[in-house]
Amino acid sequence: MKESADSLIIGPMNEEQTRDVSDRRSFEDRVFARFDSMDARFDSMDARFDSMDARINSLEVRVDARFNLMDARFDRVDARLDGLDVRVQALEAKALDTKPIWERALVEIVEVKKGVDDINRKLDILYQDVFQVRADQRLVHQRMDALESRRQ
Repeated sequence: MKESADSLIIGPMNEEQTRDVSDRRSFEDRVFARFDSMDARFDSMDARFDSMDARINSLEVRVDARFNLMDARFDRVDARLDGLDVRVQALEAKALDTKPIWERALVEIVEVKKGVDDINRKLDILYQDVFQVRADQRLVHQRMDALESRRQ
């Protein structure tokens, strides 16, 4: 945007006097004093930044040490899990190898159970027969005792 010379109107100058500065030093001395003050503040800020850098570096060292410890622990955990994985795989392989054996053993156990049940059934019959024979024998003894007592 271009401004024309007519649009620039300069107003009247203010007639107020500049204020009186109580500092009697020369302008250059005051400027240099101000620069010295700024330098001192910058030095102070640099010292604070240096202190903060040292603290941050200390924290970084501590954090790095913690991470190194954690990495070592995780490495040990990984090694243990790898060992467990190998052991589980070996056990699973062994279990697969013994599966036919267990299946045959289970069939034999079922057959033995059937045989034991059969023997138990036969023993029950035998016990009943023995009890019946004893009962009959007792009856015979009672009859014989009765006959003998009549004969006498």
